[in-house]
Amino acid sequence: MPPLVLASSSPYRRELLARLRLPFSWSAPAINEAPLADEDANALVRRLAETKARALSAKHPQHLIIGSDQVAILGKQILGKPKTLERAHAQLLAASGNSVTFLTGLALLDSQSGHCQIDCIPFTVHFRQLSDAQISRYLEAEQPFDCAGSFKAEGLGVSLFRSTEGTDATSLIGLPLIRLVDMLHAAGIDVP
Repeated sequence: MPPLVLASSSPYRRELLARLRLPFSWSAPAINEAPLADEDANALVRRLAETKARALSAKHPQHLIIGSDQVAILGKQILGKPKTLERAHAQLLAASGNSVTFLTGLALLDSQSGHCQIDCIPFTVHFRQLSDAQISRYLEAEQPFDCAGSFKAEGLGVSLFRSTEGTDATSLIGLPLIRLVDMLHAAGIDVP
């Protein structure tokens, strides 16, 4: 089995990948994540997932490299990582009573052959009606300022949801394991 490398510094993605019980290393790719002019969200996450994987290929020439990127979309607006309490509060207030779709780009690059499998996995969160007090209590409890959409679905953030919709709940956390297993199988890796 070629060694696996996760092209990410995200602890959430590392925790998810560890569920597959395959040995892997990880490294943070240094890439420009700015969208291109007129690039839609689907194309953006697919391109960034592949770019992250390819950014590590010179250092890992005989590996399978996993790249992933995610955006949250409310209406036609892309929600990034809020980074501040004020932005997080504004994001959750806008999401209140609405639906936010998360698009997670996934790439599996065989750095030896250059072949790259790429996909985009959607997952939608339908939010409850949230009061200012509920949003403030949540943000104080979890401080999800490094998370697109301003919540942690694997934690207390689930209390903000009315329902969810999608084929792979792990895509919401940032690494769609069901699709990744399909890609690993196509690359000759048996899981489990």
